[in-house]
Amino acid sequence: MKYGIAALALLVAAGAQAGERSSAPDTAYAYIISPAHGEIVDSEFLVRFGLSGMGIAPAGVEREGAGHHHLLIDTESLPPADQPMPASDKLVHFGKGQTEARVKLSPGEHTLRLVLGDHMHVPHQPVISSRPITITVRAAEEPAPAAPAGKLKGLFR
Repeated sequence: MKYGIAALALLVAAGAQAGERSSAPDTAYAYIISPAHGEIVDSEFLVRFGLSGMGIAPAGVEREGAGHHHLLIDTESLPPADQPMPASDKLVHFGKGQTEARVKLSPGEHTLRLVLGDHMHVPHQPVISSRPITITVRAAEEPAPAAPAGKLKGLFR
């Protein structure tokens, strides 16, 4: 019985928080520092996250005016603003408060966008997101052909 009451209390607390969203200043915004819009990158590259008007706090740490980044990859629309953002290969969480990450994508054109989430991975009110950028991942270069046998003879005397 005591476990049933504890579980019920947790459900009630979670339900009370479900409709609440953390507030953000109207002047706050997120942006992608690098890569630049239109840049051609290798299949593995560094994405640097920018944020103005707010601070960074890890997931699970409730701090007014702060949140953590989520990277949307090849996603046309923002996730629902009234619920936690689900982690996937198209929506990557940086819940430790990271401000940069190495990303690996297949060759071709991709879009990237940041969304700031609160301690519960819910977008702030108003939603703080970057403008989407488009990058192109170049195809892996072919390995250089091996030098024909005998051609290097004499070069390393």
